[in-house]
Amino acid sequence: MSLRRELKQDIYAVGIIDWDRRLFDELVPLPDGTSYNSYLIKGSEKTALIDTVDPTVADVLVRNLEELEAGDIDYVIADHAEQDHSGSLPRILGIYPRAKVVCTPKCKDMLMDLLLIPEDKFITVADGETLPLGNKTLEFIHAPWVHWPETMLTYLREDKMLFTCDFLGSHIATSDLFVTDEAMVYEAAKRYYAEIMMPFRPIIRKNLEKIKDLPIDIIAPSHGPAYDKPDFILNAYRDWASDEVKNEVIIPYISMHGSTKKMVDYFAEALIERGITVKQFNLSEPDIGKLAMALVDAATVVIGSPTVLVGPHPKVVYAACLANALRPKLKFVSIIGSYGWGSRMVEQLAGMITSLKIEILDPVVVKGAPKEEDFIALDKLVDEIVNKHREHNIIKTKA
Repeated sequence: MSLRRELKQDIYAVGIIDWDRRLFDELVPLPDGTSYNSYLIKGSEKTALIDTVDPTVADVLVRNLEELEAGDIDYVIADHAEQDHSGSLPRILGIYPRAKVVCTPKCKDMLMDLLLIPEDKFITVADGETLPLGNKTLEFIHAPWVHWPETMLTYLREDKMLFTCDFLGSHIATSDLFVTDEAMVYEAAKRYYAEIMMPFRPIIRKNLEKIKDLPIDIIAPSHGPAYDKPDFILNAYRDWASDEVKNEVIIPYISMHGSTKKMVDYFAEALIERGITVKQFNLSEPDIGKLAMALVDAATVVIGSPTVLVGPHPKVVYAACLANALRPKLKFVSIIGSYGWGSRMVEQLAGMITSLKIEILDPVVVKGAPKEEDFIALDKLVDEIVNKHREHNIIKTKA
């Protein structure tokens, strides 16, 4: 579905709603679809297109521009080189041959490599540089590593609009031009942050600081609805990117013959009885996005796994590798599970999460079905987690 609507005078959304897409980069689940947002700005002297769309829907973007009678496009602002935003550039440049691509120097190099765009089609801009369109002025803000090295934001001064491309976006298909259902968008934006932005958390904090003094009426990302109440998403990002964790234990687990499941169930109940919030994920049928979202805030992860050929279950390996790649602000990790004749599961899993700045608590790995002494060991691990949370002021001590 196309979008041809006016955000402010002479500023139009010309992107596409993709209701049916369910997987991004052949990796990221899209339970609610997505959108590819592109914005046309008509200045009194020049016209600029902010980002393009996925090449699979380039025809819709072209039709939207034709129906708006966009006229000549002078500039295509490429905030990000990833193909869901840049992939239609060759098509647009073919239709509007006088248009120049405006981007960071790093983005220019990447677009030449990815899309074979000739070097003479580019104008590179420095951090803070401006581009006049007549009665409207674009200011470019370099924001590397949100989430690629070449990214930038585009600020429209006169209209106090910030175009953020992937930054502050959400994978969600909605007919709303602006956020109307904050709960729905909050969840979609948190999933998006968890899966895409979380590995760059310290850099995201720096970029939030970089834009904190900008007067902003509207934030227009390249996925999901625009924010006409910018504090909604800015405050959410400040929370997610902070070092503060919640009194939560995440338990991703799988069980082959029931022993690990018995341990997980007992362990979760013991945590809940001691006032800790538990989020449990059966990895046999996982929504990896939900697990990633849970990792945004949690203080502790306890992995539950049986032993397969002396190592962890392959689906547990995947979850551990995911956590290692996403680098959440976890404080503690432990492992519970079972084995039949021998296990090197603990050592192997510990070797898979070396990117995490965490303390590994003593695991509880048992031979066969859990016995009375094994449940006692699980209680000791629960008590240790409670004490660690209290020591780090994650559980607030009553005055």
